Amino acid sequence: MNINKADYKGVFVFAQQVDNKIAAVAYELVSEGRRLAERLADKTVTAVLLGYKVESLADRLAEYGADSVIVVDDPALEVYKTEPYAAAMVKVLQAKKPEIMLFGASAIGRDMAPRVSARIGTGLVADCTKLEIQDPANPEPGDKYGDQVLLRMTRPAFGGNVMATIRSPDHRPQIATVRPGVMRLVEKKAGAKAKIEKFSVEGLKAKADAVKILDTIMKKSTRMDISDAKILVSGGRGMGGSDYRILEDFASCFPNATISASRAAVDAGWQPKDRQVGQTGKTVRPHVYFACGISGAIQHLAGMEESDIIIAINKNPDAPIFQVADYGVVGDLFKVVPLLTKEIKSIMAEKAK
Repeated sequence: MNINKADYKGVFVFAQQVDNKIAAVAYELVSEGRRLAERLADKTVTAVLLGYKVESLADRLAEYGADSVIVVDDPALEVYKTEPYAAAMVKVLQAKKPEIMLFGASAIGRDMAPRVSARIGTGLVADCTKLEIQDPANPEPGDKYGDQVLLRMTRPAFGGNVMATIRSPDHRPQIATVRPGVMRLVEKKAGAKAKIEKFSVEGLKAKADAVKILDTIMKKSTRMDISDAKILVSGGRGMGGSDYRILEDFASCFPNATISASRAAVDAGWQPKDRQVGQTGKTVRPHVYFACGISGAIQHLAGMEESDIIIAINKNPDAPIFQVADYGVVGDLFKVVPLLTKEIKSIMAEKAK
């Protein structure tokens, strides 16, 4: 496909919403789009909001860095269905020609993004954990694309054993899906306003009517989502199949805390899938991450290494987790964790007096 790359400008973000509530990953992507745009000639960040009666949500996106919001408001988009959503996004991208387009690697984003990229004839880098704008002033030796301003999209590859950085020098827009919880939010600017553009797409009703949703079942959990926790106490293979109550008791010492697990623990059936941290689980960014009996495989690190503080407890002094930990305890977690729990409860009791 021969294109004039100069025609493609700015950063676009898919602002996912469900039941007229914007998904957290949309704010993360707008924030990241703002950071990326500062390195481009066109510094505009545009959010694309698809749905029905969603225009009122636009200014919330502005608070995190969106300069403008393109709203496709249509009854056919009230509930997510692949065909009408993909068709609407394709029309927007064909008309507006962004240089970069970002989707969240949510269930909706993963369903929609590859269809959009295929229909507009460009590539897609999925499940990214890092994005950066290439600096043409400092090209790497021998890099034939080093003099271009390109988006460098980094994601785990080969089962998470390596981190691959991928570029798209010949096609536009450069499209990536980004894992929720990876990108940091910019400081919220309360009261910010966005320029709103209403965009109409014909024929969405026919596409929506091709599929009928019979029922929607929402799975409810009594436990806090690990993506929302400020403190995570995570257990790995070192738990040895033991009862996780030792970690639950420790987590109960803190407000806004819960337990999580490594893939090894989930595969062994010790914890459910929704507790899994890592490349094939969830990406988390708590204030404090306790890694208990977790060796620190790259697949796990990809999901938690951006935590503010990492505290590792492991019997093996050579465990890779200690290379990323801010604090490490070499010892038996079944001895260390109860001691920490007792000490913290004692401190809390003293403060309560």
